[in-house]
Amino acid sequence: MRGYEVLESPGAPIKAWTRGVPLEGAALQQLRNVASLPFIHSHVAVMPDVHWGMGATVGSVIPTVGAIIPAAVGVDIGCGMMAVRTSIRAEHLPDNLAGIRSRIEAAVPHGRTDNGGRNDKGAWLDDPPAQAQAKWAALEDGYKAVIEKHPKAAHPRGAGHLGTLGTGNHFVELCLDEAGAVWVMLHSGSRGVGNKFGSYFIERAKHEMRRWFVNLPDADLAYFPEGTEGFVDYIRAVSWAQKYASANREVMMERVLSVLRDEWPDLFTTETAVNCHHNYVTREKHFGKDVFVTRKGAVRAGEGELGIIPGSMGARSFIVRGKGDQDSFCTCSHGAGRAMSRAEAKRRFTVEDHVRATEGVECRKDAEVIDETPMAYKDIDAVMAAQADLVEVVHTLRQVVCVKG
Repeated sequence: MRGYEVLESPGAPIKAWTRGVPLEGAALQQLRNVASLPFIHSHVAVMPDVHWGMGATVGSVIPTVGAIIPAAVGVDIGCGMMAVRTSIRAEHLPDNLAGIRSRIEAAVPHGRTDNGGRNDKGAWLDDPPAQAQAKWAALEDGYKAVIEKHPKAAHPRGAGHLGTLGTGNHFVELCLDEAGAVWVMLHSGSRGVGNKFGSYFIERAKHEMRRWFVNLPDADLAYFPEGTEGFVDYIRAVSWAQKYASANREVMMERVLSVLRDEWPDLFTTETAVNCHHNYVTREKHFGKDVFVTRKGAVRAGEGELGIIPGSMGARSFIVRGKGDQDSFCTCSHGAGRAMSRAEAKRRFTVEDHVRATEGVECRKDAEVIDETPMAYKDIDAVMAAQADLVEVVHTLRQVVCVKG
């Protein structure tokens, strides 16, 4: 039996790996809107963590010929995961992990920003550390090339956000695998500068649609036709933001490992780090044609490629190896996927519920993170079962420390 279901569509087919997991009506309508576009190549693929998203459905793979939809990538350009296994073992950890969590929080700025003010906890208040400065030096010319032509896309804290976490579902975690090894796993993207690029070009695309009187089922599906000035400029900007996002995760990883080396000076990493995007666009060949593949909340899972599928706070996470499934465009889910909105989670659950759900994890247990409580997400085991033909599990991780903004 094939692993996917074919959903009713007004245009291109929709192949969905959603058996045993919920698919809300609003997300299904978004998928149908995308499938109706004339430049979709072959079909739209849907991952089991699918849910409604701003601009386009989270957990979708959108292959296009001759056009790119900026809102399908979104404003968290290059958001993704990084994980590395260390030589530390479970028995080396202290009984109380609060001190380690505090030191990680001090080493990696996290939380909401206030546009560069002196209370901007989400950015470096002073000069960024050497790792961040070196990464920015390699990126700065590319940034200048974008904003020289599009000054309204500039962000005041490009360098100041490099190596910082952000808020929402972004996190830094210490996890244990099935053999008791300690992993560092983190989740973040291109921060404020990527958000500014994404927002700016989404509005530019909408302007172009109005200018050419293009009618769309959803204004957020505004696109740039290949070869146009907007297309060329967006490709340059989104490619740069994806590089920034990778660099951002690398700096944070170095910072967290330095904290651990203060405790365990002999620490070394025992497995190659996985650093993968799950909000991005790239050019790939599928079904005999070179196409642009936009993965919105989805991870590339080519044959033999490693990826990361995190659970929620208190749930298991997985290091996986792709099976190269062609119908999914070599893709898997990027996590468990939200089961409800943030507002609904805050209405439905209490701090006491969250404390019970995160028992055994050193993390925030206050009202400000209830929207990230495990119950707000789908069952990660059901999500993994639904994509058994897309990936195989290499390592199963459980969190013991979780840092959120």
